Amino acid sequence: MPDRCEVLPGDSVVARRGGGLLWVDAPGSPALVAALHACLGVSGPGADRVLAAVAGQVSSLAHGAASFALVIADPAGTGTGVALWSGKGQPAVDGVPVSGSSVEGGTLASGFQLGQTLYVGPGQAAPQMPPGVSFDLVEGTVPGSGAMLQLAAPAPSASSAVPASSGSSFSAASDAGFGSGASRASAPDSGEQTAFWRPEKDAAAPILRFDDGMVVTVDEDIVLGRRPDNHEMVTSGGARPVPIADTQNVLSSAHAALQRSGNEVSLVDLGSLNGTHVAGPEATEWTQLEPGVAHPLSDGDRLLLGWTVITFEQPND
Repeated sequence: MPDRCEVLPGDSVVARRGGGLLWVDAPGSPALVAALHACLGVSGPGADRVLAAVAGQVSSLAHGAASFALVIADPAGTGTGVALWSGKGQPAVDGVPVSGSSVEGGTLASGFQLGQTLYVGPGQAAPQMPPGVSFDLVEGTVPGSGAMLQLAAPAPSASSAVPASSGSSFSAASDAGFGSGASRASAPDSGEQTAFWRPEKDAAAPILRFDDGMVVTVDEDIVLGRRPDNHEMVTSGGARPVPIADTQNVLSSAHAALQRSGNEVSLVDLGSLNGTHVAGPEATEWTQLEPGVAHPLSDGDRLLLGWTVITFEQPND
């Protein structure tokens, strides 16, 4: 029997990638969510130091109250893990909360046995969930108030292949991640995805590559947001709307725009509630844009809108 990750219904966020499992409730803190999501790809010795460094940035990345619980399995297959949690977050193994040491920004534990069940969420480990209110998350990011991972064997490494799913299992479209280069499996047709179409390839035009693998060609001005159709740039015929799935209500209806001028493309925040952030290919911090001020984009720049990460790719001339 393969591992099974049951997600409790709720409005927070649950993410799974390889041997990593995350629950996070951080309203208005997309940069923190993105940083925690990036940790799901951490592997090898020194994972505890990486999590400690992230914990030190929690206060600066969180805008208000933030709670999370993050567990990364040892990729060597020893059945041990590293965990970081804060606020109401708590990891638990076989129903027993994990013990750790206080660090700046949270609590850190390393080298603990993963046991048969691993829980991430608020407070104590969840009771047995009634039938019909959970699903098996294979990989991706979905809404949820916590998750219980039933381990049939030592957790796989973050770089190992995701096992084929069956029954109610699926891979969810991911709408978060900081600098993640891993490809995402597509959600089933009935699931919600970040971008709603895959345009024809245009070798001459720049593209936006969403974190769930969807691609949008920037062959004209574009307005991005939860419901961008009614923005004046769209209704006037000067831009194309690109809706973004937003289960957490962190995006504005018209959040940001991309404007073309010859071969140059600029990103403009349209007065969004939670801001538009950008980071270069090698940057480790996000920069928030001033509303209404155009920011020229370069190949490899990353855009952070709510919890959606998009990479801008400029083709070679």
